[in-house]
Amino acid sequence: MLATRRALCLVALIGTGVVPPSAAHAQAAVADLILTGGRIFTADSTHPWATAIAIRGNRILAVGTDAEIERLRSARSRHIALEGKVVVPGFNDAHAHLGGGIKATNFATSDSPTPDPVLSVVLDSITAIAGRTPAGTWITTSVAESVLGDPMARRAALDRAAPRHNVYLLGWSGHGAILNSAAIKAAQIDTLHDPVGGWFERTPTGVITGRIDEYLHFALLQRLTIANGVPATVAAFAAQNGESAAFGITSVQDMTTGFTPSMLNAVSRAGVLKIRHHVIPFEMTRVGRREATWNTVRTTDALTRVSGVKWVLDGTPIERLALMRAPYADRAGWYGRGNFSLDSIKALLREALRRRQQPMLHAVGDSTIALVFTAMRAVAPDSVWRAIRPRLEHGDQLMDDQFDDARKLGIVVVQNPTHLALSLLRDRWGPERASRSEALRGIVAAGIPLAIGSDGPANTGLNVMLASINPANPAHALTREQAVIAYTLMSAYAEHAEREKGSLVAGKLADLAVLSQDIFSVPPPAMPGTTSLLTVVGGRITRDALSATAPGSRGRP
Repeated sequence: MLATRRALCLVALIGTGVVPPSAAHAQAAVADLILTGGRIFTADSTHPWATAIAIRGNRILAVGTDAEIERLRSARSRHIALEGKVVVPGFNDAHAHLGGGIKATNFATSDSPTPDPVLSVVLDSITAIAGRTPAGTWITTSVAESVLGDPMARRAALDRAAPRHNVYLLGWSGHGAILNSAAIKAAQIDTLHDPVGGWFERTPTGVITGRIDEYLHFALLQRLTIANGVPATVAAFAAQNGESAAFGITSVQDMTTGFTPSMLNAVSRAGVLKIRHHVIPFEMTRVGRREATWNTVRTTDALTRVSGVKWVLDGTPIERLALMRAPYADRAGWYGRGNFSLDSIKALLREALRRRQQPMLHAVGDSTIALVFTAMRAVAPDSVWRAIRPRLEHGDQLMDDQFDDARKLGIVVVQNPTHLALSLLRDRWGPERASRSEALRGIVAAGIPLAIGSDGPANTGLNVMLASINPANPAHALTREQAVIAYTLMSAYAEHAEREKGSLVAGKLADLAVLSQDIFSVPPPAMPGTTSLLTVVGGRITRDALSATAPGSRGRP
């Protein structure tokens, strides 16, 4: 228990913000749903563990022992015997990208014999697909840096393989792509000018090669998603919500890279959402200016809200575009490339303050992070920022000499555990910098709020496992309790919602997951196999994989 309390020290940063009901009130109240006989991890530092929980309406009525909760049971209460199963607050995915995708022939798993095909295999597959599909078909696959960074993998080679098809090689990080001439024309991309924060790769004579990066690529993704149609987006949201519920996710914070306000409204009207959906506007840019499209969006369901603003300030280390204070270890003299100047970052921050938006800043390299801190202090005092809780999305290279500034400015770091499994990071950064990067434990110890988002697979067991072993920097692995707190209470804190959800405390929203195995004790390799047997959102069961005839349970969900 003492070890658990030390693991929960992070919670002391924010408190629960909820006062439990009085004993008299609890005795007078009757629960709609009670769960008893479990191991309930509350994420509340004052009472980390319990055995039973009572729910009334959409709120938690009480958390405590079986005997205490049984007193709130009546003839109309549904009772579920947990039989020792682990219950956690509903996971809150603090950084996800939902949406409908694009309509294309994708050969990543069908035609390519390898998961990371080399250029010759990619070109062979493109030629084969072009021979059996109509002209104008979009042909796409995900590629790694071996292709994206290959100067021969450019539009001339793609034109030879499929001159009458639209070829789109997507870098798997989502930050860059290669297009052939037909795709550039079909996408109606302005080839004369680079948008703010994005660019064409060009030859020394100014000819575009087909490689596009950052905001030019983001705009393309949005156009292709729109072209795929609203029904595809609605279907994708329905599937993604079902998958999220299966992993015990009850809230998702969605960086809206691929869809628009009108598409969100269509999803909202369709009624396919099962979990809480926090939409963070991701605004595009044009030559010389930004595009503000999310100012007046309205939704029609209680599960959706829109707030904040997302900006991508640099790329990723995959393409060596994260901007660093020291050169890349595997490319002499190269420091990366920022998407915006210091003055532009200041302007974005001023606009966020004017609109009262929480800024959520993709900032990976430590040089980009230093620019962010400089810009913040030039725009407003530390106290202003602490109230707003600006976020570093990823923040992989937040270094120990930057911790003090991050804490004073009220920075929240949202990290993605799957990034920790990228073996090439050590090659990019070198051993010394790698030992200081991805310092999750150091971030928590420094008093900087740390939240977890997937930015990829929704598998919560996988993400907790990676955070608790931290293959990128094992010395800075979290405990499992810390990882779950980061994935629940601190993710709620990251969206200014810790008073409503994130821990199992009387008065908060009844969002929880009953897990298929004990995520706190199973061997690490078994953790990705964890699913949610019962997912509850606001007192409503959205997933029920428990047997309706299990001993001790009765009634219908």
